[in-house]
Amino acid sequence: MTDDRDERDRRREPPRARQQRGRDVPEGDEDGVRPIAGTVAVVGYPNVGKSTLVNRLVGRRETVVHQQSGVTRDRKELECEWNGKTFRIVDTGGIDVGLEGDPIGRQVSEQARFALAEADLVLFVVDVQTGVTPGDHEVAEIIRRSRTPVILVANKADHPKREAQDSAPLYELGLGDPFPVSAIQGTNAGDLLDHVLERLAGIEGAARTERAADEIGVAILGRPNVGKSSLLNAVCGQPRAIVSDIPGTTRDTLDTRVTVGETTFRLIDTAGLRRKRKHRQDIEYWSEVRALQAAQHADVALIVIDAGQGIVDQDLSIADEARKAGCATIVVVSKWDIQEVDLDDVRERLQIKLRHRPPVITTSAVTGRGVERLLRTVEEVFGRYTSRISTSEMNRLLKEAAERRQAPLIKNRRLKLIYGAQVQTRPPRFRVTVNDRRLVTADYAYYLENRIREATGLEGCPVIVDFIAR
Repeated sequence: MTDDRDERDRRREPPRARQQRGRDVPEGDEDGVRPIAGTVAVVGYPNVGKSTLVNRLVGRRETVVHQQSGVTRDRKELECEWNGKTFRIVDTGGIDVGLEGDPIGRQVSEQARFALAEADLVLFVVDVQTGVTPGDHEVAEIIRRSRTPVILVANKADHPKREAQDSAPLYELGLGDPFPVSAIQGTNAGDLLDHVLERLAGIEGAARTERAADEIGVAILGRPNVGKSSLLNAVCGQPRAIVSDIPGTTRDTLDTRVTVGETTFRLIDTAGLRRKRKHRQDIEYWSEVRALQAAQHADVALIVIDAGQGIVDQDLSIADEARKAGCATIVVVSKWDIQEVDLDDVRERLQIKLRHRPPVITTSAVTGRGVERLLRTVEEVFGRYTSRISTSEMNRLLKEAAERRQAPLIKNRRLKLIYGAQVQTRPPRFRVTVNDRRLVTADYAYYLENRIREATGLEGCPVIVDFIAR
């Protein structure tokens, strides 16, 4: 059904999200492969402007940026295109050896080191306004031990006349000539991109081709501390995301590609969605914006609920947000090894409260229970999400629906369902021609939506029905 509120939500979608709706065939190169010039890791001490630089190089705001130190924690992979060439850039949290006694600080450094080990080239970012610090020397030593080619980036060089003077102290790091840039102002960003591509071209084995697979975008949504990052790590089979008992550990979206058999899943871990918006600070606000954008760009949303707490109203609200974003939905009951809820009660409440009837899967990141079944269910729901029914079948369905329940009668005029057809997939969208749109009541529109979902096996998928006058 299309009501006014849902239509307003769709109008607020970013253009990129709207363009992806109804795309039957994924976009990609004609030969099925895409060239990648290499992988570039952006590392440095906390709060030197790494995420701001990444946003500047990719040309859009893809990472959460704040003046508070230590906002970035997980490593975030993005694709950067420049002069017709594409390379992968990896944003990382700050490496601070002094914080590695803290559980989260240690995991942040580990994620940065993982990125360093997998990179073909390193951008080592240093704040020229602060000057060289002991922390910069520690990071420089880690980079030297990795033996990865490096470009020393002198960030926050906001005054062109003082570039040489401000960058001179960086020579003591012993990593070559500093490359002055201003991530805030964009100064020398294009020159840095030229230099990155030039260096990658000279690194043997950096350039590669990848299959342009038909990925299934999977957004992992839920309240804080329900086990979203643990679920991602269980699917990946490695510590891809930082996990902590402290709510709010994840602050930005985190994309990870996992291939199982012939299917590629693009998993998007997100920050926890809180109930009381007025209590959110700057970082929490942008974290929620990024999480909701992830749902708009995904095909399937996993709504993670805590088996130790059971389903709450906020879980239902998040599932409904995923429906409004236009993606299919699966409810994942995590931490099943410590479950304290009745699964039948969960399913019954979801059936009553959620109009798109999502399937329910139980998982445990500790034991690995349900992870393979979850991926199979994602494939099944995605298959329904991208399915299409014939026009003849649609009209037979409408005829049966009208016979089962009489259409509304308003002022001696009865609604007539004249003709119907599916006009879009991802999400499934149907157009029904009627004699007068004003005769369509909300109750009967819900009824038709549920009949279409039931007859076509679209459980878990948003079903959009547009009524148009003849």
